[in-house]
Amino acid sequence: MTTRRVGKTGKISFAGELYPVGVWLAGETVDVSVADGLVSIHHRQVLVATHAQRHRPSNESKALRRKATAKQPRPRQATVGQSVTRKVDSSGNVCFAATTYRVGNAHKRRQVQVAIVGNTVEISAGGEILRVHPIRHDRSREHGAFANAGGRPSRTNAA
Repeated sequence: MTTRRVGKTGKISFAGELYPVGVWLAGETVDVSVADGLVSIHHRQVLVATHAQRHRPSNESKALRRKATAKQPRPRQATVGQSVTRKVDSSGNVCFAATTYRVGNAHKRRQVQVAIVGNTVEISAGGEILRVHPIRHDRSREHGAFANAGGRPSRTNAA
């Protein structure tokens, strides 16, 4: 048995062949085992895929000995707590408590959640952290920033 990381297309590489696992497991680590001509793929001890062996038997022993590659950092889950929704403007910034925080051009005109975590402003979307900034705003303005119901702009075409 060995481990592999599922690629963003939902496939793993084993013994020189690609085996589909499922795109919903992209970035996750799976266990791979070979027995009786079947390649079995488990995620957290649950069988998620079984394929007929397509690789050469001579490549199998080397593939089973191969160490897992270094784990790439996965996005950290957003902190649960009080947050407010803001829309990223056309320059890739979001305004919170009368201070501008950078989100990035890749997130222009998207809605993000802004939360205060310790001494940082945490900006997330879809449950994943996009940016974390040290607090630069006046802390007395936070109450007003969180007071807007849902944090949504009053106009639908804002930003």
